[in-house]
Amino acid sequence: MTECRVDRVAVDSRVGAVSDSPLLADHTTLRVGGPASRLVIAGTERELVDTVADCDGRGEPVLIVGGGSNLLVSDDGFPGTVVLVATGGLRADESACGGAVATVAAGENWDAFVAYAVGREWSGIEALSGIPGSVGATPIQNVGAYGAEVASLISSVRTWDRVERTQRTFAAADCGFGYRTSRFKREPGRYIVLEVSFQFPLGSLGAPIAYAELARRLGVEPGERAPAAEVRSAVLAIRGSKGMVLDDADHDTWSAGSFFTNPILSQEAAAALPAEAPRFPMADGRVKSSAAWLIQHAGFARGHGGGRARLSAKHVLALTNRGGASAADVAALAREVRDGVRAAYGVELVPEVNLVGVAL
Repeated sequence: MTECRVDRVAVDSRVGAVSDSPLLADHTTLRVGGPASRLVIAGTERELVDTVADCDGRGEPVLIVGGGSNLLVSDDGFPGTVVLVATGGLRADESACGGAVATVAAGENWDAFVAYAVGREWSGIEALSGIPGSVGATPIQNVGAYGAEVASLISSVRTWDRVERTQRTFAAADCGFGYRTSRFKREPGRYIVLEVSFQFPLGSLGAPIAYAELARRLGVEPGERAPAAEVRSAVLAIRGSKGMVLDDADHDTWSAGSFFTNPILSQEAAAALPAEAPRFPMADGRVKSSAAWLIQHAGFARGHGGGRARLSAKHVLALTNRGGASAADVAALAREVRDGVRAAYGVELVPEVNLVGVAL
């Protein structure tokens, strides 16, 4: 029998402190949104649960905000309590034969956690580098990029169930993960993520490269592996070239990332697209296409728009605030793009961004 030595580690990788401004524009990466009636910074799990439970008991609306990277909030603000999740902490067990199991507080910065994991040679997370936001948001959206999804790494998610008023822990198989979705997204507002546990193999090599652009950047073939640290650097470079790494000085990063999800189509709807349109067969028989391709070929070039809200100059999937934009400006641009794609191709683009008090 092989003896396995277990090392225990603990870090707090939170990046900076949040301000107590009630303006949602100060807590979202789009930098738009009016005031909250009340804003609470929950620095501990107890503060988070107690604040939400108190509001629920009084019938007061609650908006949970992590990194604010996937929100478009109305210019009127939010008529209730906004809770900023600022919890922190990471616990991990490492074993030569069992890999690493890391349990991370919901308020931890996602990319700081990715950097920590890559540094410890926890394999498989490297392609998810550079994604803004908090750890607690990742299972809700089943965050993914460059051929990887967080669902492949999650072992369990511990939550507060606002309906049953109790804690509930879900194994990965019970989270209902799918393309940019989960049971937490399908039951909006019911579950507050408290901690996420991840399972990693150990090793300096990353997972097999599943994305052609990333493989080319690394000089490998799709399906081959490369050192995880090199994969992280390549992903950050690609994301940076597309304005997908936050930078206060770069208005192309004043966005919510990809505004629309890639459409999932029936085989008949996919066949009706132009022959050159991207098509990616899915396990259930449907076909995924590219929202970016549809947007661009429907006549919306990078930088489209003449006002304070425009498509990114680097990537047509990002709707950006060029400075002083309102939520109404962003919503108007989103409607224009959505309606243009529908008119050109008969495909209805669905927002990936959470809309709060805003309708398209």
